[in-house]
Amino acid sequence: MSKILIRSRAGDYEAELDDSLMSDTIWLSLPKKFSINMFGSMIYFECPLDCGIEGEQVTQLEKGDIAYWPKADALCIFYGPTPLSGSDGRPVSPQPVIRLGHVKGDCSGLEDAGDRQSIRIERAF
Repeated sequence: MSKILIRSRAGDYEAELDDSLMSDTIWLSLPKKFSINMFGSMIYFECPLDCGIEGEQVTQLEKGDIAYWPKADALCIFYGPTPLSGSDGRPVSPQPVIRLGHVKGDCSGLEDAGDRQSIRIERAF
């Protein structure tokens, strides 16, 4: 597992990425600053990868999941329900994504990160 730190105006959040080639590629490219977009309780930002895109593509996620959205070349952080969520409140992605990791603890404060604001992802050790 590779550890990362997500920094936004809403605070700092620790997370872990899995041991996939995609996660390793992201981790090795850090630190990086991104301009975020929001879709309900999902943050996403452009993050093209120079590696193969592999893994199970899903639309049903859990709060705190970090995933890669292949069609948008974007990294996503799901911190609560999205407009496509059902009555259970579980996040649902608008298109299939590949789960890569998870934010540790409560990440609901990412709601205050703000659309079109900056987010910084760093390596953590």
